[in-house]
Amino acid sequence: MVLTVEASPRPSARPVVRARRRGATPPPPVTIAASSMPATERAVPAMRRFARHTALRWSVPRPTVDALELVVTELVANAVLHSGSPDVTVLITYRGGELTVEVKDSGRWRVRQEPRRVPEDAGAACGRGLDLVAHATSGWLAFLSVTGTRVVATLSVPATRA
Repeated sequence: MVLTVEASPRPSARPVVRARRRGATPPPPVTIAASSMPATERAVPAMRRFARHTALRWSVPRPTVDALELVVTELVANAVLHSGSPDVTVLITYRGGELTVEVKDSGRWRVRQEPRRVPEDAGAACGRGLDLVAHATSGWLAFLSVTGTRVVATLSVPATRA
């Protein structure tokens, strides 16, 4: 039996210990890349380029790269436009058939004061970002706290043919 200890994403949490039988297939390797910059309009295209170049360097299939670019664009734009944060960070993790992107800011989530009115909003130039993220990913979650917002989205990566 082989024991594996993984670092917890939370510094105060206990490490995760997993046991597996000898000869069992090890878990896929994890590759991580991160970028942080001021939360200005320039961050949106810069983070999109960072995500694209990172995924291409990891040989992620082009359709997934395109979806990743869309997700990063929408989530970083939300942080820049709506959080009031001075900074924004993108963390991309690639593990086997899954790509996870996290966008973090240190601002506050601003709740819409009035409900969206479908007829008036039908021609709106913006406001569809999280709908696009939901469509492009296998799932996403937003974590709101007094220290900021963290949005985590997961994209499935199809196996490539050798």
